[in-house]
Amino acid sequence: MWEPRIGVYICHCGSNIAGTVDVEDVVGAARDLDGVVVARDYKFACSDPGQQMIKDDIADLDLNRIVVAACSPTMHEITFRRVCQDAGINPYLFEMANIREQCSWVTADKGKATEKAKSLLGAAVRRVFYQQPLVTREVSINPSALVVGGGIAGIQAALKIADAGYKVYLVEREPTIGGHMAQLDKTFPTLDCSSCILTPKMTLVGSHPNIELMAYSEVDEVSGYIGNFKVKIRKKARFVDEEKCTGCGICIAKCPWKTDSEFDAGMGKRKVIYTPFAQAVPNIPVIDREHCAYFLKGTCRACEKFCEVEAIDFEQQDSIVEVEVGAIILATGYGVFDPTPIYQYGYNRLDNVITSLEFERLVSSTGPTEGKIVLKDGTVPRGIAIIHCVGSRDKNYHEYCSNVCCMYSLKYSHLIKEKIDAVVYQLYIDMRCFGKGYEEFYERLSEEGVFFVRGKASEITAEATEEGKLTVVAEDTLLGSIIKLPVDMVILSCALEPQRDAEAIGRLFNVGRSADGFFMEKHPKMDPVATMNDGIFLAGCCQGPKDIPHAVAQGLSAAAEALALISKGEVEIEAAVAVIDERICSACQICKLVCPYSAVSFDEEKVVCRVNEALCKGCGACVGGCPSDAISLNHFTNEQILAQMEGMLV
Repeated sequence: MWEPRIGVYICHCGSNIAGTVDVEDVVGAARDLDGVVVARDYKFACSDPGQQMIKDDIADLDLNRIVVAACSPTMHEITFRRVCQDAGINPYLFEMANIREQCSWVTADKGKATEKAKSLLGAAVRRVFYQQPLVTREVSINPSALVVGGGIAGIQAALKIADAGYKVYLVEREPTIGGHMAQLDKTFPTLDCSSCILTPKMTLVGSHPNIELMAYSEVDEVSGYIGNFKVKIRKKARFVDEEKCTGCGICIAKCPWKTDSEFDAGMGKRKVIYTPFAQAVPNIPVIDREHCAYFLKGTCRACEKFCEVEAIDFEQQDSIVEVEVGAIILATGYGVFDPTPIYQYGYNRLDNVITSLEFERLVSSTGPTEGKIVLKDGTVPRGIAIIHCVGSRDKNYHEYCSNVCCMYSLKYSHLIKEKIDAVVYQLYIDMRCFGKGYEEFYERLSEEGVFFVRGKASEITAEATEEGKLTVVAEDTLLGSIIKLPVDMVILSCALEPQRDAEAIGRLFNVGRSADGFFMEKHPKMDPVATMNDGIFLAGCCQGPKDIPHAVAQGLSAAAEALALISKGEVEIEAAVAVIDERICSACQICKLVCPYSAVSFDEEKVVCRVNEALCKGCGACVGGCPSDAISLNHFTNEQILAQMEGMLV
């Protein structure tokens, strides 16, 4: 019969714990618990001296179980497991009690906090007695990566991984990479030409030997687990043979049909066979089936007649490509808020009320007016109002700040002043200029004759005056009065929001979303690019609104995480997973239905369910759902949980 020899260590966490919890009292209580050989406190148990203290006690006192009462296990459980392993104890014979987030941080009552800390510690000590040594296993890793989304974050991630010598599959659902950045005229605060700094990177992606670019494609199915994902990618029919096409553009020139251009945000027209913009990568046209006369009426085929290399193929079908990768980076970008529901702003109802993205195309030299700022009737506006926070910082739509609206609104003021002689009003709630050089840019605009009105616009009307064709009604909170601004054009600085199919993408990749709809990171501070689905990382605005420098930085960060994974060759799989007793499994498959990680499969031949240990995250949903009591969870057995409950109540 083995004898429990438990070491208990209580961390002060500076004053985070010790400021509310009487640590010495907790140490005294720990010494009276059954099986405890030693109990100590230390200011920072996670520090090197704190870790060494535990190692020394394990060696000197022959300890076989360790309990640390400190912060959240999310922060340092892996730290102390490693300490135990280095000292010769199985890491699963360690238990951590959270007396910071669950105790000292939730009350100012020192007496109650101390008593709760004792209860949490008692529960951990009682539980660790029943814990069993578990063995982790390693699986090999496929040394390649998948990047989903070809905006600037995805481009940067793909290039960094490819430059390190690893294979990258870059999937983009549009006909070209570039994302929203390709639609911009200039970038704040340096006013760099967006295309000038983006196009070289796009070209590198298109020609890189380690990148397989799959534009006009979408991910249909994802299976497998960290290091070994199997992905089915649907390459949509362009109706143009990519191998034959030379990108000469004759087919586009000869096509007689036009429709609204998505790239120009509906401000201009494009041909039915088209490339979105001149610098598109790949530079291969695509036929818009919904508007093509041949698909609608069976006529025309002008593009086919004039294509000398016979690249037009009206019989082309979607194809499925299967790839295997070790890591996945989601860089699916963002959508732009549609301000139509804000009726008082008149979007889609009043002429010359446009969105921020529409203005980007209007002011761009490659846009429908070649950069000329004009009204719908072709005249130059004399007054322009820029309204901030349209759809963001608004409980009716999105409560969050969209991060970039203040700065791109300031950029618009500069571009307007640079091109035309017009009065410019900025209507803002708060000016948030937080980045490097951003505050200086704001100061620069203040000196360029822009009028700043602190207050939110309440209404835009078609009330025409001698000074303008529209009237913006707003409250100036600094003056404490209602004002009316006569203008010819209104630009709505719209919120950045999750892609419309973010929910479907989240389900496809088993990635959670936060309350605002963006993909949820593993930890907002310590692990901002990882997800709860191991091996899948986030980059760019799919994780939350951000500007170009931050999107690039996160793309590089996600690439670093992916490289750290795929370069290892093998990855250790968590041992605290569900186990199915096939002898009593009734094959009801409820466990398969409730598993949020798709870790349970059904064996048709043996008529039993099985757990893929590499996919299982040990959440226990299947254990609670099984009506046959056929599933147990390693490291969270009934005996251990009941012991923990008893220890809490003693």
